[in-house]
Amino acid sequence: EVRLVESGGGMVQPGGSLRLSCVASGFRLDLYNMVWVRQAPGKRPERVSRINDRGEVTYYADSVVGRFTASRDNAKNTLYLQMNNLQLEDTALYYCATHNGSRRGQGTQVTVSA
Repeated sequence: EVRLVESGGGMVQPGGSLRLSCVASGFRLDLYNMVWVRQAPGKRPERVSRINDRGEVTYYADSVVGRFTASRDNAKNTLYLQMNNLQLEDTALYYCATHNGSRRGQGTQVTVSA
């Protein structure tokens, strides 16, 4: 079965950190450029980062530059998003997807609340 499964979300206070993981099964993640996307309630999806098949990050949204770090471990078929200094506006459902949009996970909820 082809799947992308995210984990690592939760509730944190402003200034806190979380590390999201996205595990691929049923296909080779290293064949794809990947993105992290987030969607807050009532808002359009926002691309957070893009990472190519070699692990080079080619895009961060301006709002996360200096705070978020995307990475991947192709040997583990896993994508990561390290999120530091989280702010209230980072609250959203975060999901990983192939850059071409052919596959995406169900997402993991990140809530930043005082």
